[in-house]
Amino acid sequence: MARRPGAPAAYGEEFTFVSPLVKYLLFFFNMLFWVISMVMVAVGVYARLMKHAEAALACLAVDPAILLIVVGVLMFLLTFCGCIGSLRENICLLQTFSLCLTIVFLLQLAAGVLGFVFSDKARGKVSEIINNAIVHYRDDLDLQNLIDFGQKKFSCCGGISYRDWSQNMYFNCSEDNPSRERCSVPYSCCLPTPNQALINTMCGQGMQALDYLEASKVIYTNGCIDKLVNWIHSNLFLLGGVALGLAIPQLVGILLSQILVNQIKDQIKLQLYNQQHRADPWY
Repeated sequence: MARRPGAPAAYGEEFTFVSPLVKYLLFFFNMLFWVISMVMVAVGVYARLMKHAEAALACLAVDPAILLIVVGVLMFLLTFCGCIGSLRENICLLQTFSLCLTIVFLLQLAAGVLGFVFSDKARGKVSEIINNAIVHYRDDLDLQNLIDFGQKKFSCCGGISYRDWSQNMYFNCSEDNPSRERCSVPYSCCLPTPNQALINTMCGQGMQALDYLEASKVIYTNGCIDKLVNWIHSNLFLLGGVALGLAIPQLVGILLSQILVNQIKDQIKLQLYNQQHRADPWY
């Protein structure tokens, strides 16, 4: 039967505006990060269970296991919305996924800009975090390994100087401190010895009692904050590449979800149009 003049072109019953390429690309994109999020949560929970309860309560703010669990759970929920939303063509879930991903992207962007503009305050916050980590050095094995790695990597000791380790109850220089590590620094502060087969974990014994010149013959005397700032300034292109690497998947996810949402809306409009004009003799 002839189509009414001026009426929209008719599509077959099997026609769909929803592109399978966009749909399944978004699905597998989210599935990949969904699996990664589950691995992160599993590793974080395992690391958490392996710790003593006292240590767990001592430094939640700097605990890598807690950070891993929180990030993993948030990523799990976000990618779950993306997976189910793309597979079931659910506009609500897709828009939730897109909105949350946009918020995360904007928060990262704002954090980068604020960190650059208010670099002095950012430096003070980093100093506070490092000092807190020094206080809880012996309370958390993961934190201890992280600090040791950082001090070796950046060839530094403490926050501002090696004497910052006096903030730790085990390394404190007070006369009434009964610890065998009194007035010492961790072994990771020590200068590397060529061809050393075994690590001397007591190489930092009594180093805080020495002046800078004498201590510098055995340990790193410069703090890690200045070394970290210098490293950041020397690796801006690398950090920019990492930031871009984090931003691209987020932007791709936002773009694909919005494309799929628009396609689903067009498909709904087509279905409504077909239902309204199915009984039209001129259709």
